[in-house]
Amino acid sequence: MIVIACLALAVGLFAYVFLTRDEMETAPEKTRLVYLRERKEVIYENLRDLNFEYKAGKFPEQDFDSMRGALEAEAAGVLSEIAQLERVQNFS
Repeated sequence: MIVIACLALAVGLFAYVFLTRDEMETAPEKTRLVYLRERKEVIYENLRDLNFEYKAGKFPEQDFDSMRGALEAEAAGVLSEIAQLERVQNFS
């Protein structure tokens, strides 16, 4: 009885995995601008978390300064690219 149940489960899983419709739902494709705006929000959130953890005493000042500098540099790059893409988009 257990063998039959296992066999039925295996056949069901095989059918589900390999015989599903090709019309699988996919997420809409993101543009570079949408990706960069999402990345900007993540960087800002990371900066807020870093400041909170530094004030809570979890990081020495030297580590805090280096991590904050890296995040700010990344944010500057993202903001610059966003501005550039928005300029190009406005002229189109």
